[in-house]
Amino acid sequence: MAYEYAFVHLIYTIPLAVVLTAILKPLLTRVDLYKTLVLISVAFFATLPWDSYLIRHGVWTYPPDAIIGPRLFGIPAEELFFFIIQTYITTLLYILFNKPILHAQFLTNNEDSTPKARRTRSLGQILLSLVVLTGALLVAKGGEGTYLGLILIWAGPFVLLTWTFSGLFLLKLPLACIAIPICVPTLYLWIVDELALGRGTWAIESGTKLGWCLWGDLEIEEAVFFLSTNALIVFGLVAFDRGMAVLDTFPEMFPASSEGLSPTLLVRAILTNPAKYNMKRIRGIREAVSTLQRKSRSFYLASAVFPGRVRIDLILLYSFCRVADDLVDDSSTETEALGWIQKLTGYLDRVYNPAGGKESHSAVDVADYIETNFPTNAQSALEFLPTRLLPSGPLYELMDGFGMDLDFAHSEFPIKDESCIQTYAQRVASTVGELCLWLVFHHSSRRLPAQQEANLIQAAITMGHALQYVNIARDIQVDAEMGRVYLPTDWLKEEGLTPQDLLNDPRQPKAEVLRQKLLDLAFRKYDQSRPTMDLLPNEIRGPLIVAVESYMEIGRVLREKTGVPSKTKTGRATVPRSRRLWVAWKTLSTS
Repeated sequence: MAYEYAFVHLIYTIPLAVVLTAILKPLLTRVDLYKTLVLISVAFFATLPWDSYLIRHGVWTYPPDAIIGPRLFGIPAEELFFFIIQTYITTLLYILFNKPILHAQFLTNNEDSTPKARRTRSLGQILLSLVVLTGALLVAKGGEGTYLGLILIWAGPFVLLTWTFSGLFLLKLPLACIAIPICVPTLYLWIVDELALGRGTWAIESGTKLGWCLWGDLEIEEAVFFLSTNALIVFGLVAFDRGMAVLDTFPEMFPASSEGLSPTLLVRAILTNPAKYNMKRIRGIREAVSTLQRKSRSFYLASAVFPGRVRIDLILLYSFCRVADDLVDDSSTETEALGWIQKLTGYLDRVYNPAGGKESHSAVDVADYIETNFPTNAQSALEFLPTRLLPSGPLYELMDGFGMDLDFAHSEFPIKDESCIQTYAQRVASTVGELCLWLVFHHSSRRLPAQQEANLIQAAITMGHALQYVNIARDIQVDAEMGRVYLPTDWLKEEGLTPQDLLNDPRQPKAEVLRQKLLDLAFRKYDQSRPTMDLLPNEIRGPLIVAVESYMEIGRVLREKTGVPSKTKTGRATVPRSRRLWVAWKTLSTS
């Protein structure tokens, strides 16, 4: 039947590609699409002459009654489509497993990498060179090892090249991000190939193969072919992502944004000598990612869908906020906490040089101040805060918010009424929202009209109120254990309570009544500001809404009382991971 090979695609490859496309479509960025097209093009044109050679020399054959008929250089149309569909499927699976991680943190060089990693790369180069040599010997000998030799001398040099340039980077990536995109498609295509060989859809001539089968009718050469081609695709994707990470991490080396990507720029980034990497900045990014993974999982998950450079800057901003907050909150005395606020303010003074007749502080002065006044594990958060892109006002206001927390040390409860809680939310949350927007404005591919920017900033301030109210509603018990009550005192009075009553029993029924009242206020603020977010540029709108919705989902589970206990803090409910992923996917699908 002339449609036998076509049915292989209709039954096995196209449905899988459709499912992966449906899952990933909301998550795909322009860079992802560009990457997919590049890999498909490279795979197609690299395989075309090799496959044509195999067919013309009788290594592969296709029964006339198994193919539709059209050929290019002797290759059936169905086989040409296989080049495309296999690369597409493997690429999508790779994107799916790599989307959550920030590749910039895995950039490395000989100085930064471990001796074991360097030895592994060298061993890999030796083994791959031997693979190529073995392939050449098999081809030269001819006969039954011909097909296997042709696979090795074709795939081996490409794998060796990408391993040489990106091996240290690849070794730092999580194993699942590499192994799954190679192994899962390989196993699936082994099954498809075994069925096709058994049905006679295509065949390997007996004089060019070893005659060994992995199982059933799956020839060992075909097993090696699919393993090799999927490894080629994934290694190519790793090299692409390393180049993108270089572009995004070092704007001083590559001023042009990765959003305006060109093949020349990408190749330059891939070929950049790793010895030129600013490893101090990369280590700062690693520390920032680690901080967010521990302290703000909702935001870290949401950050996965931001474009590269804005993602890095947002992570560095959030890391600074978390580190600064921890320095104050983890202080053992009020004096120590006040000292940290003063030191943080001194840092801002040196960076922004506020009016006062002082001469501008140099970068060296700022670095010396950080090293002298802050613990080692906090220094990178200050050093790599992208202050050149941020206004100073919100950062100073954030310091005022930290100061409000110290009022609890005087046995005072500073949140007297609703206006006080709004002031607090303004200082500790709205400021961060505004700073995020300034980063978005800077990295956006188009500049918004001034009035739209002003409307968005006001919406960010209002949304900051909503997010902080959700945070307070979630942490009633956690805050009580620290001797703090952020619920307005006049609200407590209406329920016949005092702040001390809530400290004594934060899980009492009336606390739940107040939690729901605060959540109602949070969602009113959310409803006021959410429509304005639709003014955001296209490439940023979805990711920023995901960040908001991921946090507001905490409020929704508190309303539904369906949260799961936090693994890091007793008394704190969190959103189940599956639900967070669903919220992100649904939000991106509709934004």
